[in-house]
Amino acid sequence: MNTCCVLLTVIALIICSSCKEKYEGEYQGYKVNDNSIEIFKDSGRYLIKYYSDKIVETSFIPLGETFNPTSHAVVKEQLKTKVIVHENDSILTIESNGIDIHVKRNPFVISYTYKGKKLISENRGYQKTDSTEVLDFMLDDTEVIYGAGSRVVGMNRRGKRLQLYNKAHYGYETQSELMNFTMPLVLSSKMYAVHFDNAPIGYLDIDSKGDNVLQYETIGGRKTYQIVVGNDWRDLIDQYTDLTGKQPLPPLWAFGNFASRFGYHSEKETRETVAKFTQDSIPLDAVILDIYWFGKDIKGHMGNLEFLKDSFPTPKKMIHDFAEQGVKTILITEPFVLSSSKKWEEAVEKKVLGKDSTGNPYTYDFYFGNTGIIDIYDPKGKEWFWNVYKKYTKDFGVAGWWGDLGEPEVHPKDLLHATGKANEVHNVYGHDWARLVQEGYQKDFPEQRPFILMRAGYSGSQRFGMIPWSGDVNRSWGGLKPQTEIALQMGMQGMGYMHSDLGGFAGGEVFDPLLYTRWLQYGVFQPIFRPHAQEHIAPEPVFHDKNTKALAKKSIELRYSLLPYNYTIAFDNNQTGIPLMRPLFFDEPENKELLETSFSYLWGDNFLVTPVVQSDIVSMDVPFPKGSNWFDFYTDKQYAGGVFRSVEVVEDHIPVFVKGGSFIPMIKPIQTTKQYTTKELVLHYYHDASITNSTGKMYDDDGKTPNAFEKGAYEILNFTSRSTKDQLTIELSAEKGASYNPIERSIAIKIHNIQSKPKALFIAGENSLFKWNKDSKILIAIISWKSSEVKTVEISL
Repeated sequence: MNTCCVLLTVIALIICSSCKEKYEGEYQGYKVNDNSIEIFKDSGRYLIKYYSDKIVETSFIPLGETFNPTSHAVVKEQLKTKVIVHENDSILTIESNGIDIHVKRNPFVISYTYKGKKLISENRGYQKTDSTEVLDFMLDDTEVIYGAGSRVVGMNRRGKRLQLYNKAHYGYETQSELMNFTMPLVLSSKMYAVHFDNAPIGYLDIDSKGDNVLQYETIGGRKTYQIVVGNDWRDLIDQYTDLTGKQPLPPLWAFGNFASRFGYHSEKETRETVAKFTQDSIPLDAVILDIYWFGKDIKGHMGNLEFLKDSFPTPKKMIHDFAEQGVKTILITEPFVLSSSKKWEEAVEKKVLGKDSTGNPYTYDFYFGNTGIIDIYDPKGKEWFWNVYKKYTKDFGVAGWWGDLGEPEVHPKDLLHATGKANEVHNVYGHDWARLVQEGYQKDFPEQRPFILMRAGYSGSQRFGMIPWSGDVNRSWGGLKPQTEIALQMGMQGMGYMHSDLGGFAGGEVFDPLLYTRWLQYGVFQPIFRPHAQEHIAPEPVFHDKNTKALAKKSIELRYSLLPYNYTIAFDNNQTGIPLMRPLFFDEPENKELLETSFSYLWGDNFLVTPVVQSDIVSMDVPFPKGSNWFDFYTDKQYAGGVFRSVEVVEDHIPVFVKGGSFIPMIKPIQTTKQYTTKELVLHYYHDASITNSTGKMYDDDGKTPNAFEKGAYEILNFTSRSTKDQLTIELSAEKGASYNPIERSIAIKIHNIQSKPKALFIAGENSLFKWNKDSKILIAIISWKSSEVKTVEISL
């Protein structure tokens, strides 16, 4: 048998158009095309495409079928990638500078390696049953597997056969195998991911039989998957979100406090609630109106999509008045139009609903009434639905949108959409709904960042700016406990803003002030701070007893003080895909003890957070990551890294620690982000003698302009430290976009862990005043800094 060697660049191939010959057995040769490589098998062909050295796509096209190029997830363009193809009597190899593909001829097996390290291999490959199609792979027996969307099954998904069908789980607690947001995606502790790029419903079987087999099972559609690899976790998630899209920066106000419940029944009630936040001096940035904005009762009114005048007599004025106070208004919408709603006849006449086999609107009963569903895959349905959003955004000043029940909650399998049956689009309905809203904003409100709150989506939904939440969690300690697992898993899968209804949503007949307090304390260090619940127990802190309210106020004020830090880690997510909440194994992948840990996590690079999820504990064991010392954020007590330590649990905060060498930019509390400015900053630096050099940064823009960074309307403040036995040097510098005007800032530098009074402090070479507290060991110096200049602070220890 001959050996054929081909040098090609995928996109522009430069040698050889075909090396296909006649072979015996399953393997039937290969062919090089303009932007792909085909591998022929007796039962079909494989189509191989490289997106980069770290991303390769494989599609199997059975005999008699044609390739469907449409992906709901992938947005990355193919890059020029050099590969070498060579073949001998037993194996075909495609080599790149990253992922290599090996095709064993007898028996036929495709496997993937990265820099000589085995990633994964097909086992039996493609199989077809009477009702499903299967892609079959081999795992090794050591790897921990993450992914499959939002679940509560433990961090390691191995041993589970998980359904891929977005479905609400009302009142879940510590176990939930099927929730609102599933994804056909797995990630391995070996630092690779496999994304099955196919929309129809199915299953992910992750070694449920204990035989090291991974299976993707579907009712039909594309037999396409991408292998993504990274040099570390950060790189892997960067690569995956390059493939499926980066999350746009939300508006700054989205990082503030929300008033939300199920629900506010009237304009009077809504106004009184917002007023109480002002009266109690509790910061607030948004109020969310649930279904009562368009209906007097829970049932019978969904689809009205217009303010109920009896309950909301002056909605435009209400929204305007709130905006003047710095409070944004968010409205709920659902994809259902009830036959009893005001817009039913219009929806039928304009043919915007999903259909039955005769072409009539498909109607069915569910909890809220008899309904049809908007067909967002029909241009008529898409335009009709967007016009609702356009009207209230333009004419009423609505600042954000809540898309609820978008699994869709009830979606009969024989219902027909313009592009296929319900089960073919069910898992991407929420995804494409978010796309509809984002694309509408880009067309009609290009200068406004959308806020899109939804609980169901698909791989890549982050690129539409979707803010997902973890569904109707039970209002209990059991409901609080899995929230970190859900958020960490979803962050690894690109959805960096997964958060929970703070305080819990469902049930709970008696108010538990400690549970509520602990949930809000956790909320400070999760992506969105949004208490929300059924109304029989108020989710807003302003309606609770004096002590509960005071503790909630402390948490909310801390949330606002951390805005510069939180906005910066949101910018990092926008640029690299790295989640705001990160598993501890991100920085210690070799530590097997951490691979399944979710009770403690990193908030950005610098905070270690361990929520309190039990009512009767006085201490907790906390795993301190190695590489530095850690400092209690509230007391400055120092803990060595690389060990578990028992820490005391107190009432007014959860255990939070700052990594030695960290810079934490903060501000004083404000009532609303309308008052936000970085002209006055408090820059905390945590001095650790074991850290000789460290860096930090703060990102700043106007909090409103879409793609502000790309437009040059930004500034990045850079902080560096250099430490010796006798001196600590801190340098402030800035990177300014072309459209950003530098400002003069007053910086209060607070340096922690200075054990004795410094001999002197020099700012820009001049001897300067400072304060040092011998009890707290904190040094404070005030600096006036115009960021167009470099400012140096030198401290003689």
